[in-house]
Amino acid sequence: MANKVIQNNEVFLDGKYYPINRPVQQVLASIYPAKVVIGDTTQDSQIRASVISWSDFRGGIGVERMEGAKDVDRAWWSTCSLRYKRHLVLPAKTKSVTNGDSNTSSQSLDILQEFNGSLYGVWGNNKVYKFNPGAANSGGFTAALATLPDTATDALEVRMGGTLYLVIAHTGGYTYTSDASSFTDDTKDTKYLTFWEDKLWGIDNTGQLWHAATIGSETNDAKLPLPDGFVTDLFIARNASGDPIIYAMTKEGLYAHDSSNSRFVETQLALPFHNDNGKGSVRWRDSVYIPAGLGIYKYINGSNSAVVTVVGPDKDHGLKEDYRGGITKLLGTHNDLITIVDGSLSPGYADFLATGSSASIPDSTGYSSILGWNEIGWEVKWAGTIVGESITSAFVTDVGGDISSTNPYRLYWGYNSKLYYQQLQSDVINPTQVVNYSYEDSVDGTFETPWFNADQIEVKKLALKLKLETATCDANQTVVVAYALDYEDDDDDYTSMGTITSNGITPYTFGSSLGTTFRAIKFKLTLASNTTNFSPDVISMTLEFRKKLDTKFGWAINIDMTKPYKGRSPKSMRTDLLSAIESNTLLEFTYRDDNTTDENGKASRNYYVDIQSAQGLEHTAYDERGATHLTLTEP
Repeated sequence: MANKVIQNNEVFLDGKYYPINRPVQQVLASIYPAKVVIGDTTQDSQIRASVISWSDFRGGIGVERMEGAKDVDRAWWSTCSLRYKRHLVLPAKTKSVTNGDSNTSSQSLDILQEFNGSLYGVWGNNKVYKFNPGAANSGGFTAALATLPDTATDALEVRMGGTLYLVIAHTGGYTYTSDASSFTDDTKDTKYLTFWEDKLWGIDNTGQLWHAATIGSETNDAKLPLPDGFVTDLFIARNASGDPIIYAMTKEGLYAHDSSNSRFVETQLALPFHNDNGKGSVRWRDSVYIPAGLGIYKYINGSNSAVVTVVGPDKDHGLKEDYRGGITKLLGTHNDLITIVDGSLSPGYADFLATGSSASIPDSTGYSSILGWNEIGWEVKWAGTIVGESITSAFVTDVGGDISSTNPYRLYWGYNSKLYYQQLQSDVINPTQVVNYSYEDSVDGTFETPWFNADQIEVKKLALKLKLETATCDANQTVVVAYALDYEDDDDDYTSMGTITSNGITPYTFGSSLGTTFRAIKFKLTLASNTTNFSPDVISMTLEFRKKLDTKFGWAINIDMTKPYKGRSPKSMRTDLLSAIESNTLLEFTYRDDNTTDENGKASRNYYVDIQSAQGLEHTAYDERGATHLTLTEP
């Protein structure tokens, strides 16, 4: 039961009643935190409001909840282009092409490969087609050139004995051609292919490596000391001496080929078992990049040492759950390491491996996507729209483009029984200077900031104003602005602030100018264009907000100890006050008779305080009378 004060000129402190000789003085003791300015800002004239500004988007996706200024250049998720400072624009235009042969209407595009200046594809019906750019609108693949004996697993272009070949592996063997009209089937079992020291090399499902100095004439070489089905890729990279050698990637790690002794040697890159370890590994710039699930190991081999770092999109907070999956292929470009994420590989797969039982999350529940890594941040190049649909192949080349194209350098991929492609840049492009570049005009681009709580959960925040600076906006190029509060970010949790159709600075207020209270806040921008050559351009976004501590009070009281009070002498009261001053716990304090309670059920006018200062007047010798002035504050 809460203590009360029912007499005038009396207070209750630390279990004791004391008389006072003047009224209690109450003051507001809350200390406002200093304002903060986060981001690329110069709003130093603001005295009472704090500011956070987003204008550099190059840190990429993957941060769901911000940690101060270091994350101000990050996004949680975005399908917009994030490669530029002070430019947030739509991604490159994605186009699709169907196969003119109706027999492939429900077949996957399993392999894409350049050969002799043209692009070729192998479809799920095991048929080989040549891509005809001129027939893109009516079906870029028009007639099958050959039918393989089995499902294609790998392909490469190689010159042997002065002749250029297209070689396609299909587990039951491999098929090759030098003119794309006459195809030869070889029965040497092959899953992956590579070329080294003027020889064609292949490895089969059992881990048996072979080589051929003359195409069609193979000799067995080393064999992996692992069970059948463990090999996941075959590629060339340098060894510790700097010489290029053959590497075999497996479900348990990386193996180096020792050509002098015809054997495989396990490297220091031994990995925990994963069914998709190393699928689509690639050498890019100075390193080998090896995927494992949604992670990527960056492997640099040096003299007597190797450096391994983790750089995958699973770092920080990973990807949105709708886009979870596993990496199946990596491709190098001038500006990005392209990463193919298969959304049909659900996170439940790892549970199945560990327990042998099905996971609570069903398979085929994610959207496939294409991500880019530029050694600074991750960017979404393209996101699929069909749940559980896989990206079945991918290839980067400058062949196959339209004759009129000023930039035929493209990324091609197979998805939903179609060929998709997107223009790539071979240099760094300023969106305000680029010409002949096609932006996405059929799919909106989104940009979601991380959750922002000002790094202070103990204070109340009030959103005051949001200002966006934009360019290239009009009725055809628009930006929709919305926000969500307190970690609720389903589509129906966002509050729309408006649609921007003009350039310059567009201000928005919160709560009809009264402000909106938030524990955490995030923003979503939706960019749209109906003109392929133009994109809305978001230059910066600035939030003004106020921080305020929970209300705390302080009191000044003057205790009268000139005479005994309620059976206690002045000396006894002074002893009790000294005990209260020395106490390490909070002290209950009140001077009211009030039965009301707060939201926690406590007496609303009973306070728990510290004694901040004490000043007293005392007589001398045996005269214990006097007065003490105390300053009390809520912590």
